[in-house]
Amino acid sequence: MRHAETVTFGGSALNRAAELRGPEAQADLQALSSAKTTLFWRGKPLVQLQAEGALGLAWLELDHPALGRAADSLVFLGLNEAKEPLFLADISIWEPEELPETLNTFLDPSQQVHPALTNGEYFAELRAIMTQLSARDAELAATGRGLLEWHRTHGYCATCGAPSDMAMAGWQRNCPACNRSHFPRTDPVVIMLITHGNKVLMGRSHAWPDGMYSLLAGFVEPGETLEAAVRREVFEESGIRVGQVRYLASQPWPFPASLMFGCAGEALNADIVIDPKEIEDALWVSREEMLDVFEGVHPEIKPARKGAIAHFLLEHWLADHLE
Repeated sequence: MRHAETVTFGGSALNRAAELRGPEAQADLQALSSAKTTLFWRGKPLVQLQAEGALGLAWLELDHPALGRAADSLVFLGLNEAKEPLFLADISIWEPEELPETLNTFLDPSQQVHPALTNGEYFAELRAIMTQLSARDAELAATGRGLLEWHRTHGYCATCGAPSDMAMAGWQRNCPACNRSHFPRTDPVVIMLITHGNKVLMGRSHAWPDGMYSLLAGFVEPGETLEAAVRREVFEESGIRVGQVRYLASQPWPFPASLMFGCAGEALNADIVIDPKEIEDALWVSREEMLDVFEGVHPEIKPARKGAIAHFLLEHWLADHLE
């Protein structure tokens, strides 16, 4: 697929400089005056309006008071084109005066402002702003959120249960009790553009907002190819048998730690029989109907969220750009 890497979080050729993640190299990088860090608070990246009016990640000096104790556990993101080291710091320990009820909901619209930040910086839910970021900032934000979520949920050794320590500039955790090393998790997920003639298969989860439909998706199981996962997941959820399967594009999806593999498949039958434990509904949507969905005039179906690979694949299906 020619446009594969234009998907949100699709990559920006970031130099992750893995060879510099050791302690000695990190000490040298953090001593540079050009080093800078962005902040995350409870999964939200720190952003601000840029000079040209676009939204972007906000960057601070490594000794900025907003870092607090987080300055001692910086995560190394990589080098920019000017060879300047980029870091992130997690200040989730900070408690704002007010915590909104929407915090940690599906799409939290609230924004938080740290009292030590006075240049228009604020923390925002990544899902809400992901399409406004440049390709580079989107990649950095997805990388940072994914890494911090892994550290938050993997603080103990999976082998012996002892507390583990962050190592290699945030890209590893080591267990001092059994000497086992652990590395960031990425879970493979297939998301499927399944067509039958002029129609595409859409489904909805029980917890989604009214009218929201998207492409079917599911986790790849151990010992399973992407093609087999596509066929199994589609049949389990909708009763549709799938023949030929081909890969289209991928998208890192740090909510919390997935890599979405977009695939196209051809349905061998049209009769839908859903598993109500898996999904709430599934239906076939014609190209003409999908055009109405994308224009926001369909009476029942709302479009897949912009920025998600489902929206990306459907958009290119409508435009005949899947090749």
